[in-house]
Amino acid sequence: MTRSLLFSLLLLPALASSAPAAAPAASTRPVRRFALLVGVNDGGPGRAKLRYAVTDARSFGEVLEELGGVQPQDRLMLMEGGRSEFEAALTRFKGMISAAKASGGRTEALIYYSGHSDEEGLLLQKDRFGYRELRQALESLPADVRIAILDSCASGTLARQKGGVRRPAFLVDASTAVRGHAILTSSSEDEVSQESDRIGGSFFTHNLVSGLRGAADATGDGRVTLHEAYQFAFHETLARTEQTRAGAQHPAYDIELAGTGELVMTDLRSTAAVLVLGEMVDGRLYVRDAPGRLVVELKKFAGRATELGLQPGRYTVMREAHGEASQAELVLDQGGRAVLSESAFRPVSLELTAMRGGGTVASSMDVSPNKYRPINVALLPSVQTNDLFGGPVDNTFSFALGASRMARLNGAAVALGANWATDSVRGVQMAIGGNVARADVTGVQVAVGGNWAGDRVGGVQASVGVNVARQGGLMGQLSVGGNLSSTSMEGTQLAVGSNWTAGDFEGVQGAVGLNMVQGHMSGVQMSVGLNWADAARGAQLSLLNVGGDVSGMQLGIINVAGKMKGLQLGLVNVATEMESGLPVGLLSIVGNGQFHVEVYGSDTNLANAAIKVGSRHFYTTFVAGMGAYGDTRGPSHWTLGLGIGAHLPLSERIFLDVDAVTSGVYAWDASFTSDRILNQLRVMGGIQLAKRFAFIGGPSFNLLYSVEGEPITALSSLSRQGPRKFIMWPGVQAGIRM
Repeated sequence: MTRSLLFSLLLLPALASSAPAAAPAASTRPVRRFALLVGVNDGGPGRAKLRYAVTDARSFGEVLEELGGVQPQDRLMLMEGGRSEFEAALTRFKGMISAAKASGGRTEALIYYSGHSDEEGLLLQKDRFGYRELRQALESLPADVRIAILDSCASGTLARQKGGVRRPAFLVDASTAVRGHAILTSSSEDEVSQESDRIGGSFFTHNLVSGLRGAADATGDGRVTLHEAYQFAFHETLARTEQTRAGAQHPAYDIELAGTGELVMTDLRSTAAVLVLGEMVDGRLYVRDAPGRLVVELKKFAGRATELGLQPGRYTVMREAHGEASQAELVLDQGGRAVLSESAFRPVSLELTAMRGGGTVASSMDVSPNKYRPINVALLPSVQTNDLFGGPVDNTFSFALGASRMARLNGAAVALGANWATDSVRGVQMAIGGNVARADVTGVQVAVGGNWAGDRVGGVQASVGVNVARQGGLMGQLSVGGNLSSTSMEGTQLAVGSNWTAGDFEGVQGAVGLNMVQGHMSGVQMSVGLNWADAARGAQLSLLNVGGDVSGMQLGIINVAGKMKGLQLGLVNVATEMESGLPVGLLSIVGNGQFHVEVYGSDTNLANAAIKVGSRHFYTTFVAGMGAYGDTRGPSHWTLGLGIGAHLPLSERIFLDVDAVTSGVYAWDASFTSDRILNQLRVMGGIQLAKRFAFIGGPSFNLLYSVEGEPITALSSLSRQGPRKFIMWPGVQAGIRM
């Protein structure tokens, strides 16, 4: 319950700007809302791994972006990270706010955490992040309003550190000029917070999101205020947890905010699509999207219509009223408004919870509204025993010579053609044609043609054709053709063709062709062709690697990154910004690094020209020169070389370059054939007189040897002449840098 209060308060600053302000000055100031969303299922050794912490963080983030005024570029997400990743995210989050603050205007910061915790702090995999540290991090954010929301066990301890106590289900309103901080937690200091397989998330986050989408709009004005959202989430969470084995959750919070007025948290009038529940519709309603995810749950009473802000798509609405179940289906178009009336429903034939602190599992019954028959025998979907019973039918075993269709499968399905499950699959589907699971899959789908999962994959999809996971995979996808995940995925994608994940990816991607992650990649990408990730933490190994923010390593012929932190190893390396790390290659180009042209003379050559490109501390140099030695009246030779080096700033204007260069030496009147190799270890000091002008000079150590092992002549008056196969001598150089 503490979570509910925490969430509502977190959103309060973001929505404050949409309400009329008491002070004219406040209404004219631009407002930017920033959100850091953290979801960690792994609480470390000895604790049950959660299923929905990451899902909760994404769901809450979607509401903030769709209805809460948070822009995509102002939303930072961290999924399944440890303490170091969390600290890095806090640092980046603070930097985002500082940059916005510098340009003027009002800023609001929201931190949301879903995962394990105990009485001392957040449990991030094998690490702990203490409540005291979290409070200090929150207070250090340079925002006008700072809010933290914790959806985890014993999180009420954080609210108690400055005197927060359990309070009744009521919050005073605050204006758009509100300043200060708020800490909200989903459970008190001695309670567990629970998640449910039925709702696919935690009780509190689920109820808060339902309220923000319109279920909490008590006045029917198309807007959900902070008070409405909190009241709804408080009572719904309490009602849904009172009968679980873990017991009821109670909220706790610490609020230090100043201001008056009404806070609008979400405005349903600006949503992509609206579902209107008609006046005469009553009962407990469950709204699920096409993949089967529970999007909104509410208890509705007849007598007033209720509007829900949703994304366009196909929805199924289940209703429980007067001891009976009924169902309605509808499609919402972009910008559309659909009214669901009482006549649209047709009759259809304790839940599992996991505590977010310990490994204890609480359970009650999970009742499916579908009919159940243990065995289904089919020729075609319309010619099967399931169709004899009418409505959706759940099966334990299904056999089909052609294709079969079922609702849920909790067992095995075998078909020569295809298996189609309109709901979740817990078991094995095998087909020569294809397997389709419209909701989550926990088990194995094996096909010669292809596999389709409408929700998450909790096992293995293996096919000769194509594997598709609409909501990601937990274990793996193996295919000769290609693997596709239309949202985030955790596990392994292996394909001869290509792998494509439209969201975040954690694990290993291996392909002969293409690996693509349109989100954050944590792990390894390996391919012969191309690796692409919008953001990467780990390794990219391919002929061509492309990444946005990269933290780790890129190894390939060509490496391209936006912000690079780590090692780039390839023939050509390109980075827009190198925060820290090392580009090693024939050509390295860094946006915030080095690009210099040098002209200088040396004891070896009368004139030299060089180009230096690279990061701030590491560069590649291309060198060309010409010189004369002996009694010749014109040039006797010319050189062409390549080297690598380190740039060491000693002060604001003084620097030192140390590099190693290898050059071929060519006779001036001969063909393009080198008979001698010159190796140089150079130390070049410099004084920067202007942004693009510096004097440079310093000593060198030179080694000249014959390619064919024949006696050679010297290039410099500083070297000793003799009939030897190699010559070593100290040299000198001086010139200018531009």
